[in-house]
Amino acid sequence: MRIEQKVSDPDLLDRARRFEEDALAEIFDCYHAGLYRYALRLLGDAELAKECMSETFSRFLHALRRGGGPEDYLQAYLYRIAHNWITDYYRSKTPPSLPLDPELRSDPADDPPQAAARNLELQQIRSALALLTPDQRQVITLKYLEEWENEAIARSLNKPVGAVKALQHRAIESLRRLLNGNPRGKVEEI
Repeated sequence: MRIEQKVSDPDLLDRARRFEEDALAEIFDCYHAGLYRYALRLLGDAELAKECMSETFSRFLHALRRGGGPEDYLQAYLYRIAHNWITDYYRSKTPPSLPLDPELRSDPADDPPQAAARNLELQQIRSALALLTPDQRQVITLKYLEEWENEAIARSLNKPVGAVKALQHRAIESLRRLLNGNPRGKVEEI
């Protein structure tokens, strides 16, 4: 299970608001890898994931400069910025066909027909995830790929835990319909 290091220093955000380099570096060091993984999973493109991560920290710094930013729950705040960037990206473009991550490729010792079937299945799952609503996609990604607890997801989405559970249930049902080829596979909004 991946658990990111949590920034626990209570005055870290105050120091970041004063633009102390060591505080900003600590925040970046703690969260950049997780934000990159999150963006890569949702975007399927390393360059776009880097752009998303960069823009997330840029927006965070702009918020601090304007006197805004999070009072607490820095991780949820940063992931929300990344989620909004990804949502804006998908709204502005038709989602491309997402390639498989290099780490998901099969072992050369695998049977080629089995490897091809597994790769096809992963592509179908990615395509189905792209058809979910942005909030559903974020809940599934954070819950099952990043292994977050529902409470952390709720903070990130700024929704009650019950709403997160409902989004998760609807997303799983939509994925089931989409992957089973159900003609009613239309994704439901909340």
